[in-house]
This record gives sequence, C-alpha cells and structure tokens, in this order.
Amino acid sequence: MNTIEKRISARLSLRDPQRESLNILVKILENIELSKNADLVAELEVIKNLYPSVQDFERNFPSFCFALATGVGKTRLMGAFISYLYLTGRSRHFFVLAPNLTIYEKLKQDFSPQSPKYVFSGMSEFIANRPVIITGEDYESGKGIRADEHYFQGQKRLFENRDTAFINIFNISKINTTDNKKGALKSSMPRIKRLQETIGESYFNYLANLPDLVLLMDEAHRYRASAGAAAINELKPVLGIELTATPKTIGAKPVDFKNVVYSYSLAEAMRDGFVKEPAVATRKDFQPQNYTSEQLEHIKLQDAIHAHENVKADLVAYAKDYNKKFIKPFILVVAQDTTHAQKLRNLLESDDFFSGAYKGKVLEIHTKQSNIEEDQNIQKIIAIEDPHEPTEIVIHVNKLKEGWDVTNLYTIVPLRASASEILTEQTIGRGLRLPYGYRTGVEAIDRLTIIAHDRFQDIIDRANDPNSIIKKHIEIGREGDVPSEKSDIVTVPCQVEALLMQTMVTRNSDINGASDLQGIILRNPDSPTLTPEERDIAAIAWDLIKENDKLPSSQMLYSAPIKEKIANKVMNIKPSSQKSLVSKVVTILIQQLAELMIDIPNIVFIPSRDVTYGFSDFDLENLENLNLQPVSKELLIRELRTHKSIFLTSENEYVKEPYLENYIIRGLIDNDFIDYDSHTLLLRKLAGQIVEHFRSYLPNDAAVENVLIHYQHKLISFIVAQLREHQWETQKDYEGKVTWGFTTLSPIHYVLPQGTSPLDFRNIPAIKSDIKKLVFSGFRKCCYPLQKFDSVEGELRFAQILEDDVQVLKWMKSARGFFRIEYDKGSTYEPDFVVETEDAKYLCEPKKASEMQNPIVLKKREAAVQWCCHATRYAATYGGKKWYYVLIPHDAIKANNSFEGLCADFTISESILESS
Repeated sequence: MNTIEKRISARLSLRDPQRESLNILVKILENIELSKNADLVAELEVIKNLYPSVQDFERNFPSFCFALATGVGKTRLMGAFISYLYLTGRSRHFFVLAPNLTIYEKLKQDFSPQSPKYVFSGMSEFIANRPVIITGEDYESGKGIRADEHYFQGQKRLFENRDTAFINIFNISKINTTDNKKGALKSSMPRIKRLQETIGESYFNYLANLPDLVLLMDEAHRYRASAGAAAINELKPVLGIELTATPKTIGAKPVDFKNVVYSYSLAEAMRDGFVKEPAVATRKDFQPQNYTSEQLEHIKLQDAIHAHENVKADLVAYAKDYNKKFIKPFILVVAQDTTHAQKLRNLLESDDFFSGAYKGKVLEIHTKQSNIEEDQNIQKIIAIEDPHEPTEIVIHVNKLKEGWDVTNLYTIVPLRASASEILTEQTIGRGLRLPYGYRTGVEAIDRLTIIAHDRFQDIIDRANDPNSIIKKHIEIGREGDVPSEKSDIVTVPCQVEALLMQTMVTRNSDINGASDLQGIILRNPDSPTLTPEERDIAAIAWDLIKENDKLPSSQMLYSAPIKEKIANKVMNIKPSSQKSLVSKVVTILIQQLAELMIDIPNIVFIPSRDVTYGFSDFDLENLENLNLQPVSKELLIRELRTHKSIFLTSENEYVKEPYLENYIIRGLIDNDFIDYDSHTLLLRKLAGQIVEHFRSYLPNDAAVENVLIHYQHKLISFIVAQLREHQWETQKDYEGKVTWGFTTLSPIHYVLPQGTSPLDFRNIPAIKSDIKKLVFSGFRKCCYPLQKFDSVEGELRFAQILEDDVQVLKWMKSARGFFRIEYDKGSTYEPDFVVETEDAKYLCEPKKASEMQNPIVLKKREAAVQWCCHATRYAATYGGKKWYYVLIPHDAIKANNSFEGLCADFTISESILESS
C-alpha cells in the first residue's frame, strides 16, 4: 500500500471491502497505461493474469466492475477512486453517471461539501482546491470548461487553477435522449451533443476529447442496453469504473458481467456487520390459508405497524441514551399495481386504520404519476431521512428501483409477491443500510423486518440454502419478539435527582412529550424533603457539580473551598436566595450523592497500538492448482515494462536473478503486509516450494523463470492469502488515561409496552423469555429506581442477591454509553453491573455458561481486568477502593449465594489472565 493510498484510506475511513477495492485499482493503474490509444488486447492480457475474473472489458476502453453489496458504501468508494486518480496526477476530469433521476439527485447531494455525506470529507486537498462540480442543469453555462483552455471565453473563477479537479455528474438520459423542450425546434440529437458557440463544439465532444477523462458508472447494470452503451463508448474515456451490487444485465435472460475485478456479496456484508440483519416475520401459529387475500393484506399491514412502532421506540431510546440524532423509521409497502396502491393508501389513511394515526403520513409512488408528482416524490424520498419530514409509510408499485438506499427503512411489506421475489437482493437491499454506519447491539435497530405471513414457511425453507440472504425469523404478538402493543419510552433519573429534585420517572410515546409514571418506589424514604425553592437550588448545584468531575473523587466535594465555590456560583445564578440556604442545600446534595452514587472514573482506555505480529511456520497448500505455462518473449517483455521489481536493459533483456526463488522474494519484499527481515527463513522456504512445484512439470529452469516473472503478481497473491491464514498477533499492553474522577449519573431510557407497568424485581416473570420487554422496580440499593435485565437466571437473580447481601452498599446497571472499554479494533465493552461494598468496587458480568470461553468474551475479560487495574492504581492516589472484575457463569448464580462467595470463585485477576 503506497503513501497516497494509505492517506486516502485513513482520511475517508474506508471499510475493509472499500480498502481492498482501492488497492485493486492501485495495482491496475500500476500495470496499464491510461491512454486514448491504449492497446486493449494487450492490456486485457495483463489484467487477466492479475485478476482472472476479468475476461473482457466489455467497452471500447478499459473498464472494471467493482461489485459491492448494497449498504457497504459504493458512493464513498467512488470518492476514494477519484481522490487517488487525482492525487497521483492521472486525471483531473471525471464523469459520474447516474441511471435515473433519484440517484442523480442523490449524487449531486453527496458531492456537495455542505452534505453530511460528502464523499471527500477529510480530504484536505479538496478543501484548499475545491473540485468544480458540473451537472446536467448547468453545463451550458460553460463552467465545465477549464479556465486554462485556449478557447475559454467565460469569467475566470476564483481559486480555480490548472490542478483543479472537474467532476461532471449526469443522468444517463442527458446523453442518450433528445430532451426537446416544448415550443422549441425539434432535434434528433441530445442537447449535450449540440454545438455550443462558446467552445466551437458540443460539450459532449469537448469531454470526449479530454486526454484524461475517467468515467464512473453508478448502478452499472443499467448501462448495458444498446443506446446507453453506445453513448458511453462515444465519450472515449481512458478508464471506466463500474459500481453495482448486481453485476449482471437486466432483462428476461440476465448475463453475468465479464469485467468484475472485485466482488463483495451481501452475505459477506451481513457477516461483517456492515448492513442490517434481514429477518422475516409472522404471527405465532399463523395459518394463512384461513384468510382471504384482502384479510391477509390487512393483517400484514397491522403487523407492519406493530414492528414499526416497536423499532421507533428503540430508536428514540437509543438517541436519548447516546445523545445521537433521532432516526425516524418508515415502512415500505410494495403494491401490485397503481389501482392496488391507491386502495392501500385509502386504507392506511382511513380513520379505521389505527384511528387515523397515519393520515397525511403516507407517500404513494408509481410510474403513472405526472412529472410534477414524480419530481415532488423524489424530493420527499431524498428528504425521508429527515426526522421532521412526516412520511412514515411509502407505497411503491412493483419492483423497487435503485436510489432508495436510505438508512431509515426498517419494515418491508411485499404484498402479493412470491417468495423468490421477496428474497431478491433488489427487494431486501433497499432497507439494509445502517443509520449510524455501524451495528448498535440493539437487535431491533440492527434488523430489517420483512412482513411475509403468507410466504413465511417457503422463505424459512429457503433459508437452509447457504446462499440465502435471510437466515433469521421473528414472531409478532403478545408473546413474540415484537409486541403487538405500542411501546413508550420510560425516562429514569438516578436516585439523587429523583429524591432531592423530585425528578419524576416519565413515559412518552415519541421523541418529545412525556407524562409522569406514578407509583415508583424510591430508595431511602428518610432522605431530606426539600421545599420548592430548595429543589431549584439543588437542580442548579447538580449541574455545577458536573463541572467538578476532574476531582479524583466525589468525596473531595466535601472540602470547604469546593463547597464554597459551588455555593457562590449558585448565588450568581440565583441571587435572590439566601447564602445560608444555598450552603445547606449544597451540603445535603453532596451527602446524598456520596450515599446514592458510585464513584466511577472515566478512563480513556484502549489497547496499545504497539502490536507484535508474525506468521506461524507452514507449507503452501493447493500448489496443484497452479498449472501455469510459459508465455512468448514478446508478451513477457510487455509485462516487464510495467513491472517495477524487475529491470530491463537497453537491449530489452531482463536482469536475471542468481536464484529462481529471488523472483518471488522481490515481490514479497514489496508487499507492505510482510516484514521480510523478521520472516526471512519462512518466506524463502515458501518461495522454494513455488519453484520446486514448477520444476516438477516444466521442462527446464528457463521455463520456470518465465512463469515466475510473468505471473509474479498472481503468485505473490497466492502466497499472501495463505500467510494471512497463518498470521498471529499479540497485544503488548494497554494504555489508560483518567479524564475525570467520577461521573454524575445520566437518566436511563427504557422501552415499555403501553398498558404495562414496572414489576417488583422479586417476582420472576411467568414467561421467562419476556424478560427483555419488562422493567423492574422495588430496589433499595440500586442507584436507579428502575432497571431492565437481559436474563432471569443470570441478571435478575444476580440483582436479587445484591439487594439481599449485607456487604453490598449499592449497585447499578449503568446507562448505555457510560463505559467505553475498548477491547478489539474499536469495539467497546459495557459491563452489566457495577457494585460497591465496604472495601471494594466491582465490574460484574453474569454470562451464559456456554459462552464463558467465547473468544469475544475472553477479549472483553482481558480489557475489563486491565481497566480495573488502572482504576485501582488511580484510586490509590487518593486512598480509594480497589476495583475487581467478576465474570460469573449463569448456572452458578443461586438464591443462597452470597456476593462475597461469587467474587471468591469468579474474580478474574491478572495472574489468571497470564496463566490462561
């Protein structure tokens, strides 16, 4: 990986498949020459040897298809490709092609610096010298003509210079349709191909004559028809880059592309967590044959609403917990025809459907709408991610087209569709993008739900196919994964706020608005009761205490100077208060904080980046698959001209190596993945195995040498792939820095089905699988009045033990995002429980017994132990308590256990880690 490639990958935060794609483009550019007069036959042979999947360019210029699954980031990859071509001086002119108006509008947004999805975000070179963006609406103004061209007649643009990048963004219809305006003279020629007097030729011809034009085709399968293909060939670019999730032609008999240089499937994207997990949903014991088609549709739409409202509540809670932007979900209903769509809209907006709750929130889109309606709907689709845009249901007729790749589609209802139609990537792919760009760990937020009651069994049967997109199913209903009741958001303040400031536990059904949740038993009824004025003072002081979190411990708030400082600031904000009253309230607040909260330091704690790695000793496998033959000297010399690791003399003879193995060693040395000096013996052994394999069937060493030179890139890739399989890596150490000594507790947000109330934590739910839907109350030692649990036998029973154990002073399950213990390449771990006793503090994790040796669990365990060690060292600086990590198998948690006994059996120390 060269310096520019590394810089682009880092600045654009490319994902692995994007990085691999960029690396492939880099290698292609190292091996072919971008030229109007390229020898396509010769260049194709070079590429075939590098990437055998490419059998034909399929254009009148070198063109390569990158087949990346929907949601992985094709537009960002487009920005990376343009950046590399520009920064290496290979091109300053780009033509980005869109297949339809929806994608065209989206691309214009993504190439705008004002967009939050700006494709060049982080590329400083494009800040100082911003690219000129030319579109189908403004190219006639002449802005696409460089100011340094000899025939430029316009006004010179500020900041533009010879190095400025010019990026044209066009819809395919602009270059292959006539676009005649009403009342104007008819023409059989597209406007872009008509003469422009300012440049003495058409803008199309101007582009076609550029010596470095690079063409990027979004949704490339849309340009294989004869008209589109001909127009593209006429542009005569020096390079074509095609991006699509479905590399095959459209039509009754689709044909696979022959120029796919890289493929990253939807199954791989789901495996790697880059997209949502699709799941098919039905009702428990549902018998579709008992219903008419209209009844089935009504039931499916009702259940879609249940799923929709359920995920909406989870999204609200997540946004509140992590202080993120609220993601407004929407439902996509796929109708059979326009009459069907209109009928569905009438139903969904009627008073009989959920009491008219979705009136004015339904958008209908189909091809029979007028141009004005279509344009308006395109703008609504583009804006549908805006939480203030009212649409919650979109009805679309028949096939879903590209350009619907929004991030907030969570529920799809295919009506009157076969299982094979539902399972297509074209249908499901529209809703797979993750709204935050990563999986959150909240199942509903990371899931795309497909409502398919009538095709459920067929889809489940097909799920056994290794190539099936859908592997998961869920049930909707009272005892299912998705409750049929609408859910509320319960906002739970910590005990300090609840007791002193009488901040109520509230429940609300949307991002705004709330009502008090009555009947919540608060801890410590003997806490001081404050007057309304005192509560106002306490609320101000509470916010001011947060400013003192740099102190090692909340105990230091007791010091007279700190208390005086807080009281004075309260007086500045509320000068009408008596100083003695303010001092009294500040003292009470500090006392209650010490009693009702656990001091937890915030530690910026990440694995050290100083990593040692290497390769285990091994022998190459599958050598029998390398059945390569020598090539002609002419072809070999052509290969050498683009090969940087072997040199030609002036007489077109190559410089021979004293040992055949060195031809392989040269390529391995040039690979950034390999530290040759540290692995010399292994690499020489592997190179020797390659040589001996070719000697086993080739006639002489000259033939072996020919093969080693001509196929060097392929052979290096063969070795590197196996080196990756035998790579080992060790973490040297952890680094930690305490940014503040204690943290005031933020409110927690829970999802609670309407019509239900918190349960006493002593009551074991009758249906244990419902545990995640329930909220519990009645705690005496918890830092929050309400808590949620993920399991009965693990977490709920552990909470009961904590409440009953005399050694335990206080405990809590913290708010999401409270802990950020990094354990694996950016992943963070949040322990389940924090417990404080008379002499120590604990991070505790009840875990299913079968998962105790899970690799991820072990990585989290190591990171948590190191966190505790660092927190203990920090506590020693002010005489605080030691920290310990306790990992407990669920089947060891019994009602007669003491907390001390569990700690004695399951505390993980550094010595245990070292011996494991």
